Amino acid sequence: MEYRKFGNKIVVRMDKGEEILEQLKVLATKENIKLASITALGAVNDVTVGVFKTQEKKYESNHFQGDFEIVSLTGTINTMNHEFYCHLHMSVGDQEGKVYGGHLNKAIVSATCEMVVTLIDGEVDRTFDEAIGLNLFQF
Repeated sequence: MEYRKFGNKIVVRMDKGEEILEQLKVLATKENIKLASITALGAVNDVTVGVFKTQEKKYESNHFQGDFEIVSLTGTINTMNHEFYCHLHMSVGDQEGKVYGGHLNKAIVSATCEMVVTLIDGEVDRTFDEAIGLNLFQF
């Protein structure tokens, strides 16, 4: 991973073989990022995404391997218990144009991932909401 900071934006290039969530944690820790929004595109060959089942209050994951373009990767960096936390959703498309997506659990870069991290001045922590079953923003 390499990156450059321009004002309140960080432009990131993740490289083949790197796992997106792991690299994002490295970046956030190194740059002391407490709150930011993320957008990205690129290519992956191993991705796990999930869907939250509201009645059961749990995620079900789907794992895909092959050649995929990142159609959309969006989300936030913030904190939970004042430690790094991120919440990302990813959609990937295959060679037939079929798109798969959901809550990002894992994604291995197959070529590159080009990401823009927009820093937000502040901090929003998360707390677990028993009624919903998710870690929600706490203001």
